[in-house]
Amino acid sequence: MHPEAYALMRDLLEPINLQSAAVLDVGSLDVNGTYRPLVEGRGWTYTGLDIQPGRNVDVVSEPYHFPFEDERFEVVISGSTLEHVEHPWRWMPEVTRVLKPDGWLVVITHWSFPLHEYPVDCFRFMPHGMKMLLDEARVLGDYHIQIANETDIYAVARKICGR
Repeated sequence: MHPEAYALMRDLLEPINLQSAAVLDVGSLDVNGTYRPLVEGRGWTYTGLDIQPGRNVDVVSEPYHFPFEDERFEVVISGSTLEHVEHPWRWMPEVTRVLKPDGWLVVITHWSFPLHEYPVDCFRFMPHGMKMLLDEARVLGDYHIQIANETDIYAVARKICGR
């Protein structure tokens, strides 16, 4: 992760007003930093998930079927990962499956960035493409999607109850 992504995640988590929360970080392998201090610094419980073992990975999983029950986490975060997912339209429903109703999804990815293979580099996302991906999950609402800087785009959404 680059420093701007860390600062952006800090700013996006700040308004989430939860006393306690179980947080899943999808794509948590420590590549130049981790979001763990942001989460644990708020007194929340952090679980790092990635497709390979390594620093800051608590659970190793394939990208389209996580080993968690439905609606397990109040917050799901993912930073600098979505651009590496080969089938994001399969990934997003799995991310939202483990999110509790009224839970928060915070995703940071790239709209512009040089090739960087970890292990592959597949996509760059524009605002309309990010909205389409969130719509595909069919359970998200209250979107806020924005290009944040010269490389990053983010989406913050809530899981809608009863869907």
